[in-house]
Formats: sequence, C-alpha cells, structure tokens
Amino acid sequence: MSESPSFAEQPGHRQLTDSFAEPKLRCLDWIRRLVSYDTTSRNSNLELITAVVTECERLGLTPRIFPAPAQEKANVVVTVPDRYGRTDGGVMVSGHTDTVPVDGQAWSCDPFTVRVADGRLYGRGVCDMKGYIGVVLEALPRFAAASLNEPFHVALTYDEELACLGAEHLVTQLPGAGLVPRVVFVGEPTRMQVVTAHKSMSVVQVRFRGVPAHSSLPSAGVNAIEHAAELVLYLRGLADAWVRNGPFDDAYVVPHTTLSVNMLAGGTARNIVPGECLITFEFRSLPEISPEVVISEVKAEAARIGARMNHEHPDADVEVEVLAMVPALDSDPRGVAAEYARGCGGVVPGPKVTYGTEAGLFAGLGADAVVCGPGDIAQAHTPDEWIEVSQLAACEEFFDALLHRMTQ
Repeated sequence: MSESPSFAEQPGHRQLTDSFAEPKLRCLDWIRRLVSYDTTSRNSNLELITAVVTECERLGLTPRIFPAPAQEKANVVVTVPDRYGRTDGGVMVSGHTDTVPVDGQAWSCDPFTVRVADGRLYGRGVCDMKGYIGVVLEALPRFAAASLNEPFHVALTYDEELACLGAEHLVTQLPGAGLVPRVVFVGEPTRMQVVTAHKSMSVVQVRFRGVPAHSSLPSAGVNAIEHAAELVLYLRGLADAWVRNGPFDDAYVVPHTTLSVNMLAGGTARNIVPGECLITFEFRSLPEISPEVVISEVKAEAARIGARMNHEHPDADVEVEVLAMVPALDSDPRGVAAEYARGCGGVVPGPKVTYGTEAGLFAGLGADAVVCGPGDIAQAHTPDEWIEVSQLAACEEFFDALLHRMTQ
C-alpha cells in the first residue's frame, strides 16, 4: 500500500506536532509486545493471538477464535456486550496482525524491537498497524469495565497483506456468530483522517499453454509468449481507455481505474519455441466499475486467444485464475460512521485513497465502515518503519472519546 502519497500532502491535512520529549503513551508496552512477534504474512500469527486471548480472558471476556483453513493462523473477535447483554450490532474496531517482510530492506535497528527516538517509534508494523492495535488493547480494559449503550467489538485478522484473506473469511462467519456490527472503524494509517472511499483491488493470473518446438521450426509449435503478448496488448487497451474516457473522480490522486501487467514469465531457452507463459496483472477500480464485469471481459478475450491457439494445436489452451478481489469502499461521508468518528476527534472529510483495505469487506455485511487510524501510509512497508508519538497520542484520545460516547 506504500505507493500512495503521504497524507501530509493531502488537502485539509491537520498538522499534529509532537510535544513529547519522552513517550507518554499508555499503549507503549502493548506496542513493544506486538512488534516482538514476527507476524510476517508467511508466518503464523498464533503466538500474538494467544497473547490477546489471554488478556481478554483476564478481563472476563470470551474471545471467539476463527482459525484459517490450514489452522496455522487465526482471526479473533472479542465482544464487550452492552449493558443489556446484547452482542449484535454496535461498534467494531478492526486491525490486521500480519506485516510485510523485512527481507532485503536496510534497517538501522532490529525490526522486531521497538526503538524510540526523536518523537517516533521505529519497528516493523508500528505504523501498519500494530501501533493501532496497541492503542485498542490498552483501552480494552476500560471498555470491559464500562456500562455500554451498544456492544463494542475488537476484530484482529490475518493475511491482510495477502489480499485481505483473513477478513474475507471472517465476514462470512460473523453473521452466524451473531456479531454483525452497525459501525466499523478500520485502523489503517490515515493520520486520523476519516477515509470513506477507496478503490477495489483485483489480481488475475493467466496461464498460456502452448507447444514447445525447435526454434528453426516455429510452425511445429505454438508460441505461448506471443499469444500472451496479445492479451497484454488488450489489457493495455483497457487501461488506456480508462485514462482517456474515465469514469473519473478527482477526489482520488489517480482519478480513474488503473491496470498494470506486473509479472510475466515464460520460455526455457533461446532456441526453443516457448511452451508456457504466465502473466499476472492487477487492476484497481473506482466504485463505479464492476471488477466482475472487467474480469468477465478479460476471460472472454482470453478464450478467443485460446481458441486460436487450440486451432494451431489441440493441446494448446489458456487458463484464467482470479487470485484476489478486495472490494472498493464507498461510504457516505455524512453517514453514521463518519459522524461517529468526527465526534471522537477524527478529521472529516478525509481523502479518497487508491490503496485497498478490509473496510470494503465489512461494508459488504451492511455495516457503515470507514478507515481511520494513526500514522502515515507513506511510512508503511518501509525500512525503519516509524510512527509519530503524537499520532498514537491522538489515537488514544480518540478511544477515550469513543468510550465516553458509548457510555452516555
């Protein structure tokens, strides 16, 4: 997600100055603990989840664990019922427990040990998004002890960095568990601005199976790379059409749907007609563009190319696989979630953003979902990832205000 420009560059950005010579954060111990777990997406997150479950049980709460299909990871949801014992509806705050790798990055400190310097915390995930989770967990005992006017839920997910796989599973399970929230705050770094809209994100892989042959007899084979190039040109045409014709929304930094072919692999030797080629492309669409329609059109074009390949040789074909689909978010900036956030200190309106989050999945449940959290997306995924102490302090104040509102 780090391709998005800094929120400090967005119109209406509220500058937050750091007045802390030393960190005066209630959440600091939790953040240190969370960062110490290497929850890179390729790893299990169960050690972190166990720590959260232990804390919830200490508070007399009953967390619900939703294991991943392979059981090596899990989502967890903990609910503080309202004063009447109800658990459905209410407010959910959500964060993902996984982080991107540190491999190949030039860190000046241990990525899994929080370093405090110059009004910042440094460490993998402090910005995206263990800082936010630390604030939530530090506040949880006060919510657990309060008489709430509606339920309060904390949802922690796995594999957000792998196309929101954990949240995708979780949203199918919440209705059966009686835990569908009314409002959802996803705490991705927005500098505490309230983001009500982002693009969808779809990743598609297309495999071309040709027939290898000696390059001196190309007509004896079916060239998978050349046929893949036909689809690449078609995809470039789609992207160019969106640039020229829209639809457009100037509230986004990139005001139209985008598409790029990001991976291409094929061929075994310079003197062999390639028998296979694999391309992977991604597109990020405005809410007005249906990802399903785009994928259907691409599949139809791939089928036409596949038919020509099959005419050359019966063993040749094309296979299209959708690897990920993260829905767009398009919430009402005057809706209940945005107004709720405004009342707790969130900056409204925030910008529309080009990256994806789990908020679109929660919105699919019928919840009013927005994105609002501490830190700047420009620091996410970077070596020496950092977050300002002042941003975490603002987030602590947000949760203080949220608790006050939920006990009135």
